Amino acid sequence: MKLVQAKKEKGSNWVFLDTKETLIAPLVLVFGNRYMLEDSGIYKEIRTMFPGGNIVFGSTSGEILANNVIENSITITAIEFSKSHYKVCSQNISNYNNNIEELGEAITNKLLGKDLKHIFIMSEGSTINGSTLIKGLEHNIPVGVSITGGLSGDDARFERTLVSYNTNPKEGEVVAIGFYGASLEITYANFGGWTGFGPERIITKSTGNILYELDNKPALDLYKTYLGDKADELPHAALFYPLKLTLKGTNESLVRTILNVNDKENTMTLAGDVPEGALVQLMMSTVDDIAEGASIAASYAMRGRKKEPELSILISCIGRKLVMDQRVEEEVEEVIEIIGEKTKVTGFYSYGEMSPFAGEDNCVLQNQTMTLTLISE
Repeated sequence: MKLVQAKKEKGSNWVFLDTKETLIAPLVLVFGNRYMLEDSGIYKEIRTMFPGGNIVFGSTSGEILANNVIENSITITAIEFSKSHYKVCSQNISNYNNNIEELGEAITNKLLGKDLKHIFIMSEGSTINGSTLIKGLEHNIPVGVSITGGLSGDDARFERTLVSYNTNPKEGEVVAIGFYGASLEITYANFGGWTGFGPERIITKSTGNILYELDNKPALDLYKTYLGDKADELPHAALFYPLKLTLKGTNESLVRTILNVNDKENTMTLAGDVPEGALVQLMMSTVDDIAEGASIAASYAMRGRKKEPELSILISCIGRKLVMDQRVEEEVEEVIEIIGEKTKVTGFYSYGEMSPFAGEDNCVLQNQTMTLTLISE
């Protein structure tokens, strides 16, 4: 596997992290600030750098490259496989009458093939319900094929997110990368580091990822009561206090971030499903707990690996970044300490993370986690 990494910060030129190698038909992962990706010339610029590449764009809430967390930048990680291969496909929600599950199923069907081992997703993050997307992706997925990925970000603005494949970044897009080959070793894990507090409440009215009522009372009113003066800062303030979701009849807990609020309808829109009958509880965390959570995620991802990873794709949540503030790089450093300094690291801060729990096969949408996808040939 050959890897080339570069970055471009606002107002600066491209800087390559190592000596630039000539790659024939690389997979080019481009993570960047939404405003910089809106430049109409960005695709042509990167196409000139990698004329034979398959270029995947995604807007972020912060970029991860090596051991650094960067803002107002664009990062590139170009990957050329020597023993395996990949395939990229993209779909736009506008072509599916907003049927997210159907879109997900269509993507998987395009990627099915011999030796398919893993699917990595880069998805629109503003409007797509990540839980429903995963349901569609897994509809026809073969046993043994895993899924990881994330919802694109837009810093803490929640205005619009951009994703694309071999074209200028745009809204409504979902891009999937299929990885094929017996020589591939791909492992993954996620972990949070958040703690629940306050009473548990029952979801008594919801539709998909829209939450209406808790304990038969307007959910938004209750949430604002807990936030107090910070309620005026919604939805930004919600990133510091996500919801712990425990599904009815199980001990399985997920974390849900609030993406938007509708004061007129008195509702909250979350990154994934919040089914009726489930329990929810407010959560909070500290810098040290988040850093420790990243270390645990890395340990889970490394468990049982036969080879050291050559590439690590990290997807962490915007809420974690806001809590850690100037210490945000500590969670990346914790990961590198576990996976090894020789591993090339790329990634981004997101509006939602997709990964199975450690030791499980089914993908789930999480928020407020550090999610790793470790790849080697």
